Amino acid sequence: VLRDSHGVAQVKSVTNNRILRILKANGFAPELPEDLYHLIKKAVQVRKHLERSRKDKDAKFHLILIEARIHRVSRYYKESKHLPPNWKYQSATAAALVS
Repeated sequence: VLRDSHGVAQVKSVTNNRILRILKANGFAPELPEDLYHLIKKAVQVRKHLERSRKDKDAKFHLILIEARIHRVSRYYKESKHLPPNWKYQSATAAALVS
């Protein structure tokens, strides 16, 4: 809101706090970290594309890379306690996570 409405470039310089910390304090923090959320969203989009175009080998290859990155990032977030230790990425239920 500060950036869009009032033209403040850096919220931290005004509030001495980061945006995510402000959201957590008010109970509005997302359940998934932002970068992991966008990786899952990208994987869902590529999987949806592959349903229509089965022969797209480049998309198949990049889906493998994206899902490897999801597993790598989720392992980091489990170790740093941002995700529960039993959280697991499953491609079948990924669409429900981002919708």
